[in-house]
Amino acid sequence: MQKTAYPRPTRTVDASPMASLAGLLREWLPRQRWFAGKDRPVTDLALLSMTELFPGCLHLLVHAGHSAVPAPGGAPPAGDCYQLLLGVRQHLSPRLGRALIGRAEEGPLAGLTVFDALQDPRSAQLLLDRLRHPGTAGPLRFEADSSVSLPAGLVPRLLDAEQSNSSLVYGDAFILKLFRRIQPGVNPDLELSGALAGQGCGRVPAPVAWFRTTHPWEATLGVLQPFLRDASDGWTLALDALASGDDFTAEAREMGQATAEVHLALAAAFPSRAHAENGRTAAEMTERLELAAHFVPALRPHVPGLRTAFGALAACAPGPSAQRIHGDLHLGQVLRAGREWFVIDFEGEPSRPLAERRGVHSPVRDIAGMLRSFDYAARQRRPWRPEWARRCREAYCAGYATRAGWDPRKKHGLLRAYETDRAVYEVLYEARHRPDWLPVPMAAIERLAVRGA
Repeated sequence: MQKTAYPRPTRTVDASPMASLAGLLREWLPRQRWFAGKDRPVTDLALLSMTELFPGCLHLLVHAGHSAVPAPGGAPPAGDCYQLLLGVRQHLSPRLGRALIGRAEEGPLAGLTVFDALQDPRSAQLLLDRLRHPGTAGPLRFEADSSVSLPAGLVPRLLDAEQSNSSLVYGDAFILKLFRRIQPGVNPDLELSGALAGQGCGRVPAPVAWFRTTHPWEATLGVLQPFLRDASDGWTLALDALASGDDFTAEAREMGQATAEVHLALAAAFPSRAHAENGRTAAEMTERLELAAHFVPALRPHVPGLRTAFGALAACAPGPSAQRIHGDLHLGQVLRAGREWFVIDFEGEPSRPLAERRGVHSPVRDIAGMLRSFDYAARQRRPWRPEWARRCREAYCAGYATRAGWDPRKKHGLLRAYETDRAVYEVLYEARHRPDWLPVPMAAIERLAVRGA
């Protein structure tokens, strides 16, 4: 391989490589599952930070700007910052064909082939070596739990699962999640899993190594945790149960218990408020509903009925204390290993601002997310199994109550409002990303729009 001289990492951004990369990335980025702006053309790309992580591999933070999208009452989104690991070689091995981004035609990388370095086993192994030996590389900081030994030579593989980030599994022993959409601040996936480990909560794999950047601002870039090799996620197990006609209530009950244990540990680890502010929360939910209805016409006839759920929330008595929560809980975020349930992916909804995801919220929000997930699972087969979903919902809430000391089913106004808010989020997401799935949340919208449902 021909050795290429790359700009050395400095705190001053050298934008010259974008002359080589901008055209390639404009085509490649929108095709990635984790790219958030699929419905908005990329209008400009700006290099925020670049580090030669090791020869032939560049670590970049790139800001992707988008064309204006009409939005009621506000300016269009300014764009997003993405983390990229790009390999640069004279020639690309045929086995890395899927990793190809393109061949640079101009600029300092002209004539070289650019590819996604995460799909290259050698680059993935060198990345793990950085985590095994904490230190710095330009603005990047590699850190680790000194009590955990990370062996060398673990074979990497990139997971193909649909997700908003990228995950590398090393030797079926550890999993490295690389955050793609980067925002300033500590990512809650690192913050919360570390805090839960400190509380002795065994429901969450503890972080063993991580890396972050100090430029252009402080931000978490990736977290390495133990990989639960023989685990199955709740979504897969639920669909298997539906396919075979098996009951899933015992699993749902235990899942509810695990959720409550995580909530209790989070409440002990972080300050909480006396109770969630229902009036302000209801106003925020109403605003999200109106925004979603602007983009999804099918939602508009149901808006008056859905508003009643939020109006009822504003009138509700104070609910459970507002605290740190998971933020995006569903069947795909829980793993069954042996006889135990584990909770993963504490990043929260990636589309929400990091400050909001790191804030305190009612634990009912997590509960509502899981209840909606049971409904999603039940609608994956025809005929739909509403009774299956109802039994799972009941069992999950009952399990939660045995650990938490309060029963979500007795907070009907709170639960209806949070379920409605989640269903509105689902409608907007499916309309933008998976139109074929839109009937699933729309069925819930029709139910929740009925007063008292």
